[in-house]
Amino acid sequence: QVQLVESGGGLVQAGGSLRLSCAAAGRTISSYVMGWFRQAPGKERELVARIGVITGNIYYTDSVKGRFSISRDNEKNTVYLQMNSLKPEDTALYYCAAVPNGRGWEQGYWGQGTQVTVTS
Repeated sequence: QVQLVESGGGLVQAGGSLRLSCAAAGRTISSYVMGWFRQAPGKERELVARIGVITGNIYYTDSVKGRFSISRDNEKNTVYLQMNSLKPEDTALYYCAAVPNGRGWEQGYWGQGTQVTVTS
């Protein structure tokens, strides 16, 4: 079992920055693919960023490319999402997820989420 706890969300003006953290407990995340998802009211959950077991294997959804950066610190068992140049459309509940390499997200572990609200 992997327990995930997100933090770092909050209220920020457009153009501002936030850094989300996802602290894992129970197992080391070094063998897990880690992802950040978000879900806005009335919308489907979407994968925002993913970082593989090998840190060079990174994915971003098009809408956040050049603004968000995902990283992992396996020694601290933590994953980060640095969010810059935030826009109102980035407003959502952000979730951290961990999945064993090669498995689908439905087989992974999920946190409870942290709210990000961007005002115009």
